[in-house]
Amino acid sequence: MAIEGRSDARTGRKIRLGMVGGGEGAFIGAVHRIASRIDDQYELVAGALSSTPEKARRSGEALGLAADRVYDDYESMAKAEAKRPDGIEAVAIVTPNDVHAAPTYAFLKAGIHVICDKPLTLSLAEAKKMQAAVEKSGRIFALTHNYTGYPLVRRMREMIRGGDLGEIRLVQVEYPQDWLTGPTETTGNKQAEWRVDPKRSGAGGALGDIGTHAFNLADYVTGLDVAELAADLTSFGPGRRLDDNVQVMLRYVNGARGALWASQVAPGNENGLRIRVYGTKGGLHWVQANPNEMLWSPFEKSTRIVTRGGPDSGEAAARVTRVPPGHPEGYLEGFANVYSEVALAIKAARAGKKPPKGVHFPTIEDGVKGLAFIEAAVKSSRANGKWVRP
Repeated sequence: MAIEGRSDARTGRKIRLGMVGGGEGAFIGAVHRIASRIDDQYELVAGALSSTPEKARRSGEALGLAADRVYDDYESMAKAEAKRPDGIEAVAIVTPNDVHAAPTYAFLKAGIHVICDKPLTLSLAEAKKMQAAVEKSGRIFALTHNYTGYPLVRRMREMIRGGDLGEIRLVQVEYPQDWLTGPTETTGNKQAEWRVDPKRSGAGGALGDIGTHAFNLADYVTGLDVAELAADLTSFGPGRRLDDNVQVMLRYVNGARGALWASQVAPGNENGLRIRVYGTKGGLHWVQANPNEMLWSPFEKSTRIVTRGGPDSGEAAARVTRVPPGHPEGYLEGFANVYSEVALAIKAARAGKKPPKGVHFPTIEDGVKGLAFIEAAVKSSRANGKWVRP
């Protein structure tokens, strides 16, 4: 995957990173920048940080970027950086959903790896087109479903794939929030404004924003394929064009049953992501608000608390754990684990090698699955909860 003229055999050198979006006032852009720096694997050197040139330049200056590497738009950035001997190797796309696809195409064409925020794009058709572009390019594409980076989430996956729970029967996942309980989008909150706009967010509101996180988490830890789903999507906010509450029943190919709830109108909930998985040999329960502990309930035995970094945390969790148990790791570190896994893949690609064993992160395939889930849920809800194959 090395690009002639810009590759470097020194695999330990920091990865030159660019960013599209994420300028002043943007929440997720700052999160991506922090995540990229935690393990000291990246250096932000260029950006098209806003669609407003003046704001882009102010943002670039605030971040200490060289003036000639602060761009007015992603098209000129991709072309210019591809020509530089010190051009970016990867780009983080941290824009609203409607500005994921076009920058992806531009940077893949320029031979640059892509790290993209979720959900992948606005439609399943576009997602499949992006998948074809990624496969043709030979570049690395990562989707930042950051909850897959939590050590104990990886331990859940390891235990389930290792057969500790036996045959999986039940999957319960939920992600409630309360920030759209009132008419937040009418108060000048830019994060709310684009998330309730179908032209910028896509067919799903809470469904696309946090429902895809819940779906991806269940998919990641269980490895089970969904055979069909039945959904009820509701818009409780007056005049709100996209759903703010999601309830989905899931039937898995292996016969297991699941339920997914995502809501942004549930007072008292901040980011209440949790998952419970039950099989013939036991059950697991993990809560994002307390990510350093997980409940493991072997059938007919006492429930045990598994701690991040503790004796039962396993190999998969240990390789993405930084500090001893009792020192909390959470949201930013989980995000950083995704970035650092991608870094290992990029550095291996520099040398024409495969990533080290165990390295993994959400990819274009996960993005396509997410859009298939969104469209199936929307279709089902419009048909009064009819069972639909994703």
